[in-house]
This record gives sequence, C-alpha cells and structure tokens, in this order.
Amino acid sequence: MFTGIVEELGEVVRLEPRGDSARLTVRGPKVTSDAARGDSIAINGVCLTVTGSGSDQFTADVIGETLKHSTLGSLASGTAVNLERPVRPDGRLGGHIVQGHVDATGTILARQPGTDWEVVRISVPPELARYLVYKGSVAVDGVSLTVSGLSDSGDCWFEVSLIPETLQRTTLGFKQPGAAVNLEVDLIAKYVERLLAGRQS
Repeated sequence: MFTGIVEELGEVVRLEPRGDSARLTVRGPKVTSDAARGDSIAINGVCLTVTGSGSDQFTADVIGETLKHSTLGSLASGTAVNLERPVRPDGRLGGHIVQGHVDATGTILARQPGTDWEVVRISVPPELARYLVYKGSVAVDGVSLTVSGLSDSGDCWFEVSLIPETLQRTTLGFKQPGAAVNLEVDLIAKYVERLLAGRQS
C-alpha cells in the first residue's frame, strides 16, 4: 500500500520491450538505498516488483496488462518519474490509501497558474467519472491529490490544485497540456459501489 506522497523524482535509464511485456530500469538513489529483489516500488503510481537493484538504480518487469492501462509503455530514457516505496505499518498516512493499481489514463487539458498554486484540469474516462467527488481523493501519476473541481456537463474532467511543494517535487510540476497521466480513483468508492450492487441483486 502507498499513500501518494512522492519520495523522489527518479529517472528512466531504459525501457526494454520484450514481446507483450517490458523491462524497466530506473535511477533513484533514495528508494534504491534499501531495495531488495521482491520489494515493491510505485513508478508514476504503478506498483511494480523489484527484480534487481544495485548502486542507485533498480529494474522491474512490466506485464502487458500494465502497459495497456498505464503510461509506462511510453517512457523513454531520461524521463523523470515519481517514485514511492510502500508505507510502513508504523508510518504516517500522509496522503490517502493508494494501491498502485492504475485504473486508466487521463490527459492534462489545461494549466492555470495562480499566485501560490496552479490549477490543473485533467480528462477522465466516463466510466471512472462517477468515482470522483468534490474534495475527494484521487491519485494522478501516483500523487495523492484533492479534487478541487468537476465538470457539470457532458465533458468528463476534474481539476486539482497544486501547491508549490507538489510542483517542485513531482512530475506534475512540468507536464504540459496533452501529456498523459496515470489515474487511480479512491478504492473506498469502488468497494461501496460493489457492496451496494450486491445488496440490490
């Protein structure tokens, strides 16, 4: 389990296609410092298993399902990525419960700079829009954020307000309109929907 609090901006060393999968190597001295084979690390919000580590980088295998539902397949050498290790049982839940299981991708539609923050508008697939609520939680590229605005028409989008700390310490500080991002909606909302559907049947 993760909390959506990015620990480090890492850098993609290489992405090696392997048929319907890929092997990803990422440089990240902080998250690699205690990484061992079999550990989990979230890359742009995607939970991956460490298959090898050394010095300041680690490798992870990415299966076809993950490539299909996330942006990892489009990563290139030198690309910056958000990195987070799983939360420890005795750690603080600084963001919200994030599984690292990306639901879909969205696209940054617009950025509106403010005095001390920036409002970012992101498209969301229609089938995920029902899980988003005003002031609710959402993970964007693995960053725990609060929904600050929602579309009220046929267009499906939501807005998040980014503080200077988020702009400086995550990839959301420089991704421009047109860029794809990984989305994970609130797990609790999905469980509630499933339970209610079972009660009605």
